[in-house]
Amino acid sequence: MRRIVAGLVSLTGSIRLILSMSIMSTLSIMAGAGSFVSAADGSAGPERVFRDAVAALFAGKPEEASRLFDEVVAARPEDEPQFWQRGIALYYAGRFADGRRQFEVHRTVNPADVENVTWHFACVARDADAAAARAALLPVGDDPRVPMREILALYAGTGDADAVIAAADAGPESARRNQRCYAHLYLGLHAEARGDAEAARTHMLQAAGPFAMGHFMGRIAQLHVRLRGWEPDAGSAPTDTTR
Repeated sequence: MRRIVAGLVSLTGSIRLILSMSIMSTLSIMAGAGSFVSAADGSAGPERVFRDAVAALFAGKPEEASRLFDEVVAARPEDEPQFWQRGIALYYAGRFADGRRQFEVHRTVNPADVENVTWHFACVARDADAAAARAALLPVGDDPRVPMREILALYAGTGDADAVIAAADAGPESARRNQRCYAHLYLGLHAEARGDAEAARTHMLQAAGPFAMGHFMGRIAQLHVRLRGWEPDAGSAPTDTTR
């Protein structure tokens, strides 16, 4: 989700994903704890299971991914707040109450990430409704990335989609594709949370098509349209980023 270490991690074959976090990469945390090695009984260690979980998520298997992330948390409960990827898998697996809790605990280690607020909102809305999600909106510090302030206002009920798009279209030309990817991803997620399937489809297809990006969250937009059975714009190739 947010800015810190952006590393390309090989998961299966030629799949390359950027795993970025707010404080340090999840894998760096696990490496520091010595979990890159297999367990004494020959089973895969938590780091390997984490990789498998991410691979399963992007293979379109969120239920399997969630089960594997659960194994990682069971093995390393002290690191549960770091696993924001698990929260996304839980959302797509339909485990909204569990996803809500994951994003709430992630806030304890990443308190200035608007993306965490949006996924929490989506989980609460799908478990209850958008009004409940707005009432339970997580507090968040200043997230200077464009267009996160406008996205936060949208989810809080004080902003609108036009403001999000206008912000995404501002700034250096080189940044606009990435900004539009994020804008449409979170406009689409917000629409889905409100039950507006047509608007969700429109925005997600923009994030996965004309404004597709190759980083983790860009790939989530592409995953979203696959899981919903929508067809992205055939002429759009993802662009990578190291942010």
